[in-house]
Amino acid sequence: MHMHRRASTLPVHIFVFLAPATLVYTLFMTYPLLDSLRLSLYAIEPTGVERFVGLKNYIDLLTSPDYAPRFWGALRNNIVFFVIHMVVQNSIGLLLATLLTTKGRGRTFYRTVIFMPTVLSFVIVGFIWNLILSPLWGVTEGVLKSIGLGHLFRPWLGLESSALITISLISVWQFVGIPMVLFYAALIGIPEEVIEAARVDGATSWHIFWRIKFPLILPTVGVVGILTFVGNFNAFDLVYTIKGALAGPNFSTDLMGTLFYRTFFGQQLQLGNPTLGAAVAGMMFIIILSGVLAYMFIWQRRIRPTEL
Repeated sequence: MHMHRRASTLPVHIFVFLAPATLVYTLFMTYPLLDSLRLSLYAIEPTGVERFVGLKNYIDLLTSPDYAPRFWGALRNNIVFFVIHMVVQNSIGLLLATLLTTKGRGRTFYRTVIFMPTVLSFVIVGFIWNLILSPLWGVTEGVLKSIGLGHLFRPWLGLESSALITISLISVWQFVGIPMVLFYAALIGIPEEVIEAARVDGATSWHIFWRIKFPLILPTVGVVGILTFVGNFNAFDLVYTIKGALAGPNFSTDLMGTLFYRTFFGQQLQLGNPTLGAAVAGMMFIIILSGVLAYMFIWQRRIRPTEL
């Protein structure tokens, strides 16, 4: 009877513990998201009255000569931004994690130093790198000249051809500690007996990594990939800090986040359009949701045999 009473009260205890977090998440995340999607289906009259227009805002965003070039440009830049992080950041993170799992002194120190930029403010990172790369008072040109490579220096943040790549690499420097920590945790979780058995069989370090370690950390690779995807298609702060809301030069560093900011708050065509800005947010939601669903139904099914 005592067990029956305890079982019957368990759902109430679960509800009590989950209610605060659920309430906060609903109030500050779920409701604004749903209301933004609702707003994207309306137009606001000069009198302030909302008028239902269906998918017109999305059609304008994708086809209007006023907005479509900026949208497709921001989407293209966001894809480049994501690919650079996926290839460069996560590869470096995996390399660093692998090096840190080898026996040696100072691993805790190196982990801390590599992870430290992650906790820095975007404002601090943007300001520091603006100073470092400045052609007027930055130290980059002097450093390159001191090693005989001064002819390679360019105002990378001021050129359309290199501004986006430069900001992407700055972001890689700041956040490489996250995939490093995740990969490190996965690598140290591999049973040492498996590694020792491979060494006894004559496997080299290279074969041990690619034939044993890497397949075993594929679930973590998927997690890192989807976190990179979501984080990069939500990116805004670093571009805004370094290049401002106009994402210059000539919108070459424009991302979906900066496009949303300009459109919603009135720096796109010098006129704020909250409903069209909500449509940009809606497109961001659709893109991120598509990536998450692809991860859940394609990647996880692919790695399931490996886990078994």
